[in-house]
Amino acid sequence: MGTATTSALSTGSTVSRTRIAVASFIGTAIEFYDFYLYGTAAALVFGQLFFPTFSALAGTLASLATFGVGFVARPIGAVVFGHFGDRIGRKAMLVVSLLTMGTGTVAIGLLPTYDSIGVAAPVLLVMCRFLQGFGLGGEWGGAVLLATEYAPRDQRGLWSSFPQVGPAVGFLIAGGAFLLLDGLLPDSSFSSWGWRIPFLASSILVVVGYYIRMKIAETPVFEKAMNEQEKARVPIVEVVKRQPRTLLLATGAFILAHTLFYTITTFSLSYGTGELDLSRTMLLLCTMVAVLVMGLVTPLLAMYSDRIGRRRVCLGGAILAIVWAFPLFALINTGRPVLITLGMSVGMIAFAALFAPMGAFLPELFATRYRYTGASVAYNASSIIGGGVSPLLATQFIASTGSSLPVSGYVALIALICAVCVWFLRETHTADLTTEPAAR
Repeated sequence: MGTATTSALSTGSTVSRTRIAVASFIGTAIEFYDFYLYGTAAALVFGQLFFPTFSALAGTLASLATFGVGFVARPIGAVVFGHFGDRIGRKAMLVVSLLTMGTGTVAIGLLPTYDSIGVAAPVLLVMCRFLQGFGLGGEWGGAVLLATEYAPRDQRGLWSSFPQVGPAVGFLIAGGAFLLLDGLLPDSSFSSWGWRIPFLASSILVVVGYYIRMKIAETPVFEKAMNEQEKARVPIVEVVKRQPRTLLLATGAFILAHTLFYTITTFSLSYGTGELDLSRTMLLLCTMVAVLVMGLVTPLLAMYSDRIGRRRVCLGGAILAIVWAFPLFALINTGRPVLITLGMSVGMIAFAALFAPMGAFLPELFATRYRYTGASVAYNASSIIGGGVSPLLATQFIASTGSSLPVSGYVALIALICAVCVWFLRETHTADLTTEPAAR
């Protein structure tokens, strides 16, 4: 490595580290705030506002289906943003993804409902949701690359945990906003206009995030690669051609993370309020405590992965998910807040054991010239099943059987698949990001 490059890497890892941590954290917090707003609204009010001609169950299913559209859009966004992120740079794509996501979110807050414009309302809702997913598809990969490519080799897990904590903070802000409005407003006001406020407030957060991200510099690892290597002409083609096995295993390995998170935070809300007739305020509080626990343990598990390796921590999360899949819903079914919180919290710890190392693990698996694309596609493709399909299947399982046992069995099966995929991935926590990994 030349003197100039060494100097750049050293400077990036000392002088700019705090700014990089803040920029990677605040972006994911804002983006996931936007994304989770939709999930909470879909579970609580979108069925009656945008699908009022459906039965209660069909309206919930339709609402969750539009929720799933965002997950279909995410891999598309990952390919597009990854393409330009691997050719132009990480910083530019992080700014564009933030603005894209913010536009979709604010637009949802302005949408007329079915009673005002008929079938055009759910069509526009789907379009806005697609825009949200498209923007988020580029956000996560860029944010974790920003943190990981600036971090010292032995602390990549720690520094990549900053963007990994962002989703917990985003969810807490989104859940807190709905909880506050639900407590302050009567049901009629909340359903007619109160739900719009958190979506419109996203515009303020986006402005803050935009300002912070415009102040950061490109990562020295990417600059070194671009100075010494030819740019990938079509990054997605290279990733599929050079590392197809890694891409497939990485995608399969992280379906469980999305399944756990959205089963607990989205499906459980609709299940608890619809099937168990529980208070939505109580369920939101239980969920928020569980997510807070997840946010607190994420940096600890990420640092632990720096010591013992990414695979071991991820395997631990998968095994815990297998063991906890049935107690999780048994505790929710009690209807008792303390037991519900316990069930959700342990489930979110299992999620964190996968999610915490993932910020470093996925980027470390792929070569620099197509790292943005590889990490983003694996992460977002896994979200289609885990986040988009899983809540729909869980809702259908409950409707068909009247029991939560099939949902628990489904979670355990996904956890087993995850464990197998992680087992066959290579360990990366000591890898050099400036060298090319072996094609596989």
